[in-house]
Amino acid sequence: MRVDVVTIFPEYLAALDVSLIGKARRDGLLDIRIHDLREHTVDRHRTVDDTPYGGGAGMVMKPEPWALALEGIAVAGAEAAAPTAPQGARPVLLVPTPSGTLFQQAVAQELSTADHLVVACGRYEGIDERLFEWAGEHFDVRLVSLGDYVLNGGEVAALAMIEAIGRLVPGVVGNPESLVEESHSDGLLEYPVYTKPSSWRGREVPEVLLSGDHGRVAAWRHDQQLERTRARRPDLLPGDKTAPPLA
Repeated sequence: MRVDVVTIFPEYLAALDVSLIGKARRDGLLDIRIHDLREHTVDRHRTVDDTPYGGGAGMVMKPEPWALALEGIAVAGAEAAAPTAPQGARPVLLVPTPSGTLFQQAVAQELSTADHLVVACGRYEGIDERLFEWAGEHFDVRLVSLGDYVLNGGEVAALAMIEAIGRLVPGVVGNPESLVEESHSDGLLEYPVYTKPSSWRGREVPEVLLSGDHGRVAAWRHDQQLERTRARRPDLLPGDKTAPPLA
């Protein structure tokens, strides 16, 4: 998978060189490239923003630097596309924004099968809306949000999304079974986990986990998933969304 990230703070993405994502880059499983938006400006001040039409606080990112950056990425991506890539497939342009649709595990799973992702890290009050209209001619544009809060820019969201998507690419996580039994993989939160020692500071590991009875363990874990999900995220359960948490 190829991932291009456009930002005015390339150093912010240094975390993509560490841990499993960094290893996947070194192993050739993920081809992640960081681009400085300011390299696509046309004035000596390398300006990427201006005041908003209609007034209001803050600044808005200009569309032309973005268009120039994205055009170059689209061309390079097409030239480097794998022979097995579907004919006519367009790269996916992810735009982190508080006004986007919610980024969930199912979205990460879907995007993990894409050949080419591009992430546009906006800043200030956002990017000129016309950029998205133009980009729709060349990309599958997806405006996405991590949650109902506001960040200073798209870089933090980009890191989170790339990790959520990248870890699902085959070979990135050493034991693929670990991707199955985790929060949101089946619509529920993950069950509690324990390790050695079995007794720690007066607290014991649940007896069922020491029993060796795989059927009992599986049933206990499922019950714990339901209980934890109802207590912490009842919105994930079908039916009554207002049910009170378990005592």
